Amino acid sequence: MSRSDERRLTAALRAASDDLRAYLQRRVGADDAPDLLGETMVVAWRRLVDLPREPERARMWLFGIARGTLLNHARGERRRWALADRIRGTGADAVAPPSDEGADARDAIDRLDSDLAELVRLVHWEGLSLVDAADLLGIPASTARGRYQRAKDELRVALGVEVG
Repeated sequence: MSRSDERRLTAALRAASDDLRAYLQRRVGADDAPDLLGETMVVAWRRLVDLPREPERARMWLFGIARGTLLNHARGERRRWALADRIRGTGADAVAPPSDEGADARDAIDRLDSDLAELVRLVHWEGLSLVDAADLLGIPASTARGRYQRAKDELRVALGVEVG
């Protein structure tokens, strides 16, 4: 680990931190996002030797780390909810999200397969291209295009949008 690598990571984190925080906040809310951003930064420092040299690749690398942090967080949340359900002796009851603008679309996205939903979120919420989203997800761009089309078709049906 050289000082140069440390400076590059510091610069990459400064440049991407607002976007990373927004990415995390859209998925877990304002309360948990700062903690997950901190975890993302810690993991990035631990993996400093893997930091790409190009600024845009470094940014995508940080988003990949943030995605892994989110997946770990989601697993922990599922375990906590499952434990709470077992303690209460009941199954998980569906709770409707608060009614607000865009809730129908978010609910429809949430009902997609997780791979399709994440692709839609990366493209529409994070503003990534399909190629960058595919790279972040570790899939070929052609696979991402097919999945994205399938997601659009499923969302049209779920939202009652007719194409004509």
